[in-house]
Amino acid sequence: MSARSTLFHFAGKAGILFGALFLVSVLLAAIPSHRAPAAPAQEAQQSSGSQAQESQYMDHSKMPGMDMDDAKANEGHAVHDMTPGHMDAHSLHMHMTAMRPQTPEDTTRANEIVAQLRSGIEKYKDYHVALNDGYKIFLPNVPQPEYHFTNYVNGFLEAFHFDPGRPTSLLYKKTSSGYELVGAMYTMPKRATEEQLDARVPLSVAMWHLHTNLCMPQKRQLRGADMTKFGLRGSIATEEACDAAAGRFHPVIFGWMVHVYPYEDSLDKIFAMRHKD
Repeated sequence: MSARSTLFHFAGKAGILFGALFLVSVLLAAIPSHRAPAAPAQEAQQSSGSQAQESQYMDHSKMPGMDMDDAKANEGHAVHDMTPGHMDAHSLHMHMTAMRPQTPEDTTRANEIVAQLRSGIEKYKDYHVALNDGYKIFLPNVPQPEYHFTNYVNGFLEAFHFDPGRPTSLLYKKTSSGYELVGAMYTMPKRATEEQLDARVPLSVAMWHLHTNLCMPQKRQLRGADMTKFGLRGSIATEEACDAAAGRFHPVIFGWMVHVYPYEDSLDKIFAMRHKD
């Protein structure tokens, strides 16, 4: 091979390599951040540093004005809002899609989603299989009504393509001998429209939700702040009130979420906001 041919050969390979790297970087930049609900700030501080570092389900640290301390202060509040006795569809900090009139086509599609989900996660009734397949338990030593086992690769892929048998997270109840699989969670970027959500899981059978209207204190004041005012359980829920409190306002955090409990016996229980014991 001549020197000129060799030069063109290596230049072509280099071009392919740089093109591939460019494509990956563009895709990564387009991906919504995903993170699992965590424990309240005090509990998170008591948990080990390794647990805190595994809190990667919705990466708040990549949101403008929000860092890991903010994340620790709010992730658990998101879970708290979903637990029995605390969930409120009209919460100051939660936006939920409105239920649409149900059509036969919606019912058929919902049942198809449930069937595919059951088939796709059947093997994960043994939670060890989930761990071996890359699902990570979020804060296993912190008491929670449901434990999220999250697969971050699935969360990445779900931003682009919906596969009902490949949820972002698996939902487990803790038992005396381990974990019992009860459901799953799908996610979508916070920028997704209701039409896009409906195209995945019909809004006539399920209510997707977003966590909204977050006011955080200034970073240097976070640890001593009055969290009855700030955070996802705080009383401040408008930008004006947040500005008056010298806080940092985030209209929306995390991304869209919807829970599915495919082992229940009716669609209203299957697509409930929380598992009905």
